[in-house]
Amino acid sequence: MQHEALRELFCRRERRSVGRAREFAREALDAWGWEGARAGDVLLCVSELATNALVHGVPPGRGYLVRLLNEDAGRRLRVEVHDSGDGRPALAPPGGTRPEEDESGRRLLLVAALADTWGVGERDPGKVVWCAFTRGRT
Repeated sequence: MQHEALRELFCRRERRSVGRAREFAREALDAWGWEGARAGDVLLCVSELATNALVHGVPPGRGYLVRLLNEDAGRRLRVEVHDSGDGRPALAPPGGTRPEEDESGRRLLLVAALADTWGVGERDPGKVVWCAFTRGRT
């Protein structure tokens, strides 16, 4: 059950964009037959990565791109969030010193715990933060 292996949504720099990104992902997951706990994990990670982009990676006047790739004949899903901000996100160290670092780092800890793999790639300008899920794996 594979329809369109790639879906993209451009989001403007506004708070409601996180909900739009999540709904966009839900529609794609439904079309691709992803359901259950893995779908819930994907949706939560989309929300966390979109929130990180909105709060830390999108300069005024810019937006971010949410890209979903249904790979390997529908057995793997890759979520990418592209932004044009500087910096490279990292996991928060235990007992972080600054609350704002803790909050963003905790979002990535959640993504790292739920996704099978995740990482940060280069783009000009900015970066792409991604995570991937394998169907049937919990």
